[in-house]
Amino acid sequence: MTYPEAIQFLYGLRLLGAKFGLENTYKLAALAGNPQNQLRFIHVAGTNGKGSTCAMLESIYRAAGLRVGLFTSPHLVSFRERIQVNRRLIPETEVVRLVTKMRPLLKQFPANHHPTFFEAVTVMALKFFADQKCDLVIWETGLGGRLDATNIVTPLASVITNIQFDHQQWLGDTLAKIAAEKAGIIKPGVPVITAADEPEALKVIEEVARGKNALLEIVTVNDANSRLAGTFALSLSGEHQKLNAALALATIKVLQNKIPVSEENIRAGLQSVTWPGRLQLVTRPSGQKILLDGAHNVAGAKVLREALGKIFPATKRTLILGVLQDKDWPQICRTLAPLASRIFTVPVSSERTANPGQLAAACRTANSSAEIFACDSLRDALGKMTNDDFTVITGSLYLVGEALELLGLFPVNINERGLNEWTATPSAPASR
Repeated sequence: MTYPEAIQFLYGLRLLGAKFGLENTYKLAALAGNPQNQLRFIHVAGTNGKGSTCAMLESIYRAAGLRVGLFTSPHLVSFRERIQVNRRLIPETEVVRLVTKMRPLLKQFPANHHPTFFEAVTVMALKFFADQKCDLVIWETGLGGRLDATNIVTPLASVITNIQFDHQQWLGDTLAKIAAEKAGIIKPGVPVITAADEPEALKVIEEVARGKNALLEIVTVNDANSRLAGTFALSLSGEHQKLNAALALATIKVLQNKIPVSEENIRAGLQSVTWPGRLQLVTRPSGQKILLDGAHNVAGAKVLREALGKIFPATKRTLILGVLQDKDWPQICRTLAPLASRIFTVPVSSERTANPGQLAAACRTANSSAEIFACDSLRDALGKMTNDDFTVITGSLYLVGEALELLGLFPVNINERGLNEWTATPSAPASR
């Protein structure tokens, strides 16, 4: 099997869609030898900030000398981004090896209960991390938590970044219902650390933690300001990253007796952490600046708006916007359109893309003074803004991934971004 053939096999699994529940993942992991039992985890759920928090935890523990696995999703460009050890992408040869091992195991499932793409990849990651003898795995949920394939592990700590509205069709239409799904990663006696601040959501997390006799640590904005003020330099831009950093530091403190980390390790980890596609500033040879940010929901759009106001307050901006149809794209347009003098709306490379014409109309309503154009593609939009000094590309992580490819920042030989595509049958949210 070649690497392109392995990717094609994974594309075939994607066509099975996504479903929620742990039965298949438990069975597949057992067939693979239960690699999760050889590993230690920090399990991270939440609406926004999961990836950044995971990246900070990974960077700090790696600075402390640990061999650290990192499992995240979606990927921006390459499937290999999802599975990393010490921030090195899983080699193509290892993807081939793991897919080869997985194929006969998948045949042991009936056709109507076949593991999905994410279930198979979750077990592939577990096997790889065990084979690599990782000291610790930073383990991000895919969607929700309670019924997410990643929830077959018992971690050292459970982390919930925040609770906002997103994926309501699968997680529930209130913050309490969404919080119940995210709080599903809390295990009996395992400490939980959260930066959730919505009272309705925080109440649910508190109830679940109490019911499972799990120590609960709540991190606030004040904690972020006091913990980071003049002490640690953070390489990731944006005020919101301070809260993510404080959450990571609180987690490290809770686990200090199990995994000692020095102040020097923390400082080195925070100063060197990278997380592409989140307020990532690119300066082209011409001097043109492009800011890439995967603000894919309303909460993310508000964070981007705040960051632009503080980091680039006097800049004349061009906005390239592409959003998925199942997001609250009208509100995202209302949030971001007033920030730009020129706006190009584009389709996202996804079956679920919002229509650029509809996005343009919503942007005109929100900012009647801007020049607004609906484009056929991101490539088309990039060709029209070559003379613009400062451009923001946002609205979807899928769009940011496409931009990284088109700008030559992350070239790949085959299209792997399509592996992010999925459909699912709405599941019954945890009862409240």
